[in-house]
Amino acid sequence: MRWLYLHGFASGPDSTKGVRLAAHLREKHGIHLERLNLRVPSMERLRGSAILDHVEAVMGAPTHVPTVLIGSSFGGWAAMRLAERNENIVGLVLLAPAIRLAERWKQSMPNDVQAWAQSGWMEVDDHVAGGKTQVDYGFFEDIEGIEARGQPDLFIPTLIVHGRHDDVVPIEGSRRWAETHTPVRMVEVDDGHQLSAALPTIQSEIDNFIEFNEFLEP
Repeated sequence: MRWLYLHGFASGPDSTKGVRLAAHLREKHGIHLERLNLRVPSMERLRGSAILDHVEAVMGAPTHVPTVLIGSSFGGWAAMRLAERNENIVGLVLLAPAIRLAERWKQSMPNDVQAWAQSGWMEVDDHVAGGKTQVDYGFFEDIEGIEARGQPDLFIPTLIVHGRHDDVVPIEGSRRWAETHTPVRMVEVDDGHQLSAALPTIQSEIDNFIEFNEFLEP
């Protein structure tokens, strides 16, 4: 059994959540959480399709090793897309997953997306290097193309933790997806997108997730 952590947009493998969850899983369960770098091929030329290929390369097909993915925000989007195309993924832990990412961006910030398309670049906060960086419009086009195939239709053990006060990825997307899929446990917390205050709850819910799905034990 392998456990992989997929960080959020403009974040990295050494994010606070990733580091703390890795420590918890190691100390509580003896699980090694592999924290991947999803800034591929680079932050400026980020591509969802390249990220999916990268994670599968790390998984090392066709070894058929059962794998659990923990995905935060955009990492949650990637985790769901990977699970729909890779049968080795047997469980998901999704933290404020960015479901319907391109569609939501077009609806919530249409002027920004239009300006992004016209200039070719969008300025974003870089949570790894600090300061600002730019991401080219090809990232949006790539995500939109993947989502045009439809939303992930998954039926594997899934835990979703989402903040009711999330103003980056609204909780409604997780609610709607959880209502139509099983086996899914949806946990709503009084927190924002970063889920910093909810980390103890996330750790406890992952403990329960492992206990309930006994095959996930190392």
